[in-house]
Amino acid sequence: MSKEAAFEAVEAERDHLVETALELWENPELGLAEYESAALLQDALTEAGFEVETGVAGIETAFVARYGEGDPTIGLLGEFDALPDLSQRVATEREPVEAGAPGHGCGHNLFGVGSLGAAMGVKRAVERGDVSGTVVYFGTPAEETLVGKPFMIRAGAFDDVDAVLSWHPGWYTGASVGSCLAMNSLQFAFEGEASHAGSAPEAGRSALDAVQLMNVGVEFTREHVPDEARIHYAVENAGAAPNVVDPEASVWYYVRAPDRETVEEMTDWIRDVARGAALMTRTDVDVDFRAGTYEVLANHTLADVIDENMQTLGGFEVSEDDEAFARELKETLGDVSDQIGTLPEGYRSTARRRGLLTEPVPPFDEDVIGTYSTDSGNVSQVVPVGRCRAATWPVGTPAHSWQAVAASGSVGVNAAVFVAKALAGSAYDLMADPDLVAAAREEFETATADRDYQDTVPEDSDPYETADH
Repeated sequence: MSKEAAFEAVEAERDHLVETALELWENPELGLAEYESAALLQDALTEAGFEVETGVAGIETAFVARYGEGDPTIGLLGEFDALPDLSQRVATEREPVEAGAPGHGCGHNLFGVGSLGAAMGVKRAVERGDVSGTVVYFGTPAEETLVGKPFMIRAGAFDDVDAVLSWHPGWYTGASVGSCLAMNSLQFAFEGEASHAGSAPEAGRSALDAVQLMNVGVEFTREHVPDEARIHYAVENAGAAPNVVDPEASVWYYVRAPDRETVEEMTDWIRDVARGAALMTRTDVDVDFRAGTYEVLANHTLADVIDENMQTLGGFEVSEDDEAFARELKETLGDVSDQIGTLPEGYRSTARRRGLLTEPVPPFDEDVIGTYSTDSGNVSQVVPVGRCRAATWPVGTPAHSWQAVAASGSVGVNAAVFVAKALAGSAYDLMADPDLVAAAREEFETATADRDYQDTVPEDSDPYETADH
C-alpha cells in the first residue's frame, strides 16, 4: 500500500466523514459538555480499530485513541467544542436555528472530523504493514475556554509522542509557520461593605467603584505594553441596585502578548493595578487565575512535510452550487481586501474572484503573529507540532462569525476531507522516514533549549472549576 492508497483510504471514508461532521454541526456543544460529540468521535475510532481511553486528565469528554505499536508515535489533534450564542442555519443571512443557542463558529466540527479522517488513513497504512509506528488521536475538549490541552499535558498525555499534526478551519489552504498570542485569563473579585447609597453612603465601601477604578488604571497601561499586546475585560458582576453601595463586583480579564514571558509581566502589572484599586476604595480583592496559554511554536520541518502533501494533492474540488453559495456568503462580509492582501501576490487575484480558495498556498506567515490565542500553543511547547489551515469558509471570513457557522455546516466539509488526506500523507511520511522525525525533534529542542514548560492552569485545580465562569 503506497501513500496514494492512504489518500484513497480517506476518500473511501468521505461519506462517513461528511455525515459525522454535519451531525456534530447539528448538535453543537460547549466546552466540557461535548458529551454526544465526544461519543460520536470515540465510536468512529473504536469501529475503525483504535483503542480508546476516555476521561483523560479527569475530563469526561477528553480522550486518547491509539492504533499500532512502537516508534514513531505520531499524534493528531482533534477539537469539537462549539461557541455560545452562534446558532445559525445554512443560509446567506443571519438566521439562528435557535436564538441564544451554541453554534460551530470556529469550525471545530470540521476540525475533529478532518483529524479523524487522517487517523483512519494512516491507520490503514500501519495495518497493511507499509509503515510502522503508532498513530494517536487526541480528543481535546474545551479549546475555546483554554483548559482541555493544558490539563491533558499535565496528565502526561503527550509524553510519549514524537510529533503532532494539527490544522484549523479558515479561509485559505496551506501549511503554517506563523505564531499567535500567549494569553492569561483571570477574574478579579472585589468585596466591599453594603450600605444605603442615599442615607448612609459613608458607611459603605463600593466594590463596583473598585472595578471601575481598576479598569481605568488598566487603560493607562496600554501605552506602555508592546503594540501586539491585547487586554480585554468584561464586568461580570456589577451590583444589584443603584440605591445600594455594592458589596461585591467582579471583572474578567484576558491578557495577551506575543510570548509567555511578556504575558506574565503584563499580568503582574494588572494585579498591581487591582491591588491599587482595592486600596483606593478600601475594599478587598481576590484574584482567580483561570487559565493561560503559550504562543504557538512553529516547526518548519513538519510544515514542509504538510506543504509537500498539500501540493501533491493539488487542492480540492467543490461543486458549482457550493462555490456559488460561498461567493454569496462572501458578499455579506463587506470589503475583504485587507485579508486578501496578506496572501502571496500570485494568489490574490484568485482570492478576489473565488468564494473558496481551494488551491494550497505555500507557507507565507513566517513573521506573522496572529492575534488569537489557543491551547494548541501549549502542546507546541512540549512536542513538535506541524500545523495547517484549509479553506472551510469563504475568503476573508472571520472565525466566531455567523458566516463561519453557515459554512462549517455546508461547504466546509470539502476542505475537511482534503486536510484528512494531507495529514494522513504527512503522518505516513514521518513513519516512513525516521530522519524527518529526528529533524523535527532537533528543531524543537533548539527552539526550547532555554525554556522550561510551566503549567498554565492553577496547581491542584479542577478543569471544571477552572472553566466555570
